[in-house]
Amino acid sequence: MTTRVDFAFGATDRLLTACEVTRKQVAGGRRLLVYTRSSPRLTKFDRLLWQFEATAFIPHVMADDALADVTPVLMASSDPSIQLAAAGVWLLNLDIECPGNAEHFSRILEIVSEHPEDKAAARQRWRHYQELGFDLRAHKLSHA
Repeated sequence: MTTRVDFAFGATDRLLTACEVTRKQVAGGRRLLVYTRSSPRLTKFDRLLWQFEATAFIPHVMADDALADVTPVLMASSDPSIQLAAAGVWLLNLDIECPGNAEHFSRILEIVSEHPEDKAAARQRWRHYQELGFDLRAHKLSHA
């Protein structure tokens, strides 16, 4: 299995776009693991999931929570679980670096904003994934 990585470039707000992507994936029946080593970023993402859309409810818990097995969106600040990858969970990477155990996931989603630091970090992740032989795809986000 070759890991596929989809980079979505041009997000106005990386975390809000991640919330929209999460909503769409859950609506399509997909389970996601949202990963970042940054506790403040994970906390902000958690809060945004509750408020980014008035009518949306996206069930989510930390990956080590007792309800993790029955919750569509998991969050983690430590290296993603190989067991989750084996269960077909997709990885949404919100960290500035590539996650550990990335090669075990069939699909990784990357959101990239227009901020110069974010674009530079994304280029580094792209190169790292490329060195690992992953199937890389670039998508330009459109803004209506």
